[in-house]
Amino acid sequence: MAVQRMLQFVTKPKEMPSKRQADERREDFDEIYQEFAAEKAAEQASRCSQCGVPYCQAHCPLHNNIPDWLMLTATGRLHEAYDLAQSTNTFPEICGRICPQDRLCEGNCVIEQSGHGTVTIGAVEKYITDTAWENGWVTPGTPMAERDQSVAIIGAGPGGLSAADRLRRAGIQVTVYDRYDRAGGLMTYGIPSFKLEKSVVLRRIEQLEAAGVQFVMNCSVGEDISFDAIRGKHDAVLIATGVYKSRDLKAPGSDLPGIVKALDYLTASNRKSFGDDVPAYDEGVLNAEGKRVVVLGGGDTAMDCVRTAIRQGAASVKLLYRRDRENMPGSQREVQNAEEEGVEFVWLTAPAGFEGDSAVAGVVVQTMRLGAPDASGRRSPELIEGADYLEPADLVIKALGFEPEALPSLWGVPELTVTRWGTIRCDHATHMSSLPGVFAVGDIVRGASLVVWAIRDGREAADAILDYLAQPAAVAAQ
Repeated sequence: MAVQRMLQFVTKPKEMPSKRQADERREDFDEIYQEFAAEKAAEQASRCSQCGVPYCQAHCPLHNNIPDWLMLTATGRLHEAYDLAQSTNTFPEICGRICPQDRLCEGNCVIEQSGHGTVTIGAVEKYITDTAWENGWVTPGTPMAERDQSVAIIGAGPGGLSAADRLRRAGIQVTVYDRYDRAGGLMTYGIPSFKLEKSVVLRRIEQLEAAGVQFVMNCSVGEDISFDAIRGKHDAVLIATGVYKSRDLKAPGSDLPGIVKALDYLTASNRKSFGDDVPAYDEGVLNAEGKRVVVLGGGDTAMDCVRTAIRQGAASVKLLYRRDRENMPGSQREVQNAEEEGVEFVWLTAPAGFEGDSAVAGVVVQTMRLGAPDASGRRSPELIEGADYLEPADLVIKALGFEPEALPSLWGVPELTVTRWGTIRCDHATHMSSLPGVFAVGDIVRGASLVVWAIRDGREAADAILDYLAQPAAVAAQ
């Protein structure tokens, strides 16, 4: 009977949750997508073709059992659908909101490839988990039995928190150290609320605290506590710091006031939403209100910046990207949302320098064209000589990506091996670094990547740590 409720993609069209009107959502930082009604969620879930080889699952970093929880949703068995979603994903309500489904599960949906429009997997996942929270189905992962072994996690982002959840459920004593005053990492301070409302993140952190995870906030390793001290207090250590060092742009005038880093800009905005005192925002340094804003970059961080500037009341917002729309790394869904809200994308352009006296007044823009593909398979941008022009700007935001900090020198552990890119070198199967009992996950290993990959890494590393702690000789040798 359940199967007869599926395979409805021929008679039922793809339908996303409705979006608030662009003029309305420009005025606040609330999430832009409305919630599915129960009937609509079931209808869209019923479009799943129940593939024998589900490419949606294969292209999900967590390998979520998507066809099965879609079938459970279609047949009204939402509690079971949530249990199944939670079994492979520590934070399904977060992934349902911020995963680039158009590049992962939905982009590889079989019925999408056949021209029928993808199953709206992300929206259904969000609906399932929001329903679970509303009905009290989400409970702290309190262990059935306590163990006397302890693990330190450095970094309270998605990788660290997913590992903390899995370790705590196994009875391990978990302490999370983080440099910020709130846990969540980029989910709290980097991603704007119109994509991920902060209450969604904070309630998960409250669940971890209720389960017994200890958080040590405002703690900078290497300054407030040494890495060796952390190793000495715990049986294993997981490094999940992420990458926070912004890539810079060396060009004439790049040190002018009014040219800011994307993470500084987004953090100020998010802190303001918490009601924090943010002098740089209040003084206008990290506030786009009334300004001509130019954002440099083409990834998801750049999308967050342009859409934040719109909501802050910028006079105009333009994004410069050196390739075209088809070759940009950011989500196409985000590009569409940004365009609806009033962002202008200036494709095939790159900054050559900046002009201004006491502050930035404009960006010297080079015009590009696409040549032959580079090593990544994307066509390389080539400069068109003599086609430069000046783009007026009062605020320039550099969203050029992130690099790892030099942890071995910052923490005084030169024996911690890193790659030539500065990321921690790990065993890919166990996530263990060159130091016995020290593991690493997420962006500090991969380089800047997606939240969903950090969650996967955290879960895998937690399992590897449990295996490691089960070997008394290995622990004794630490």
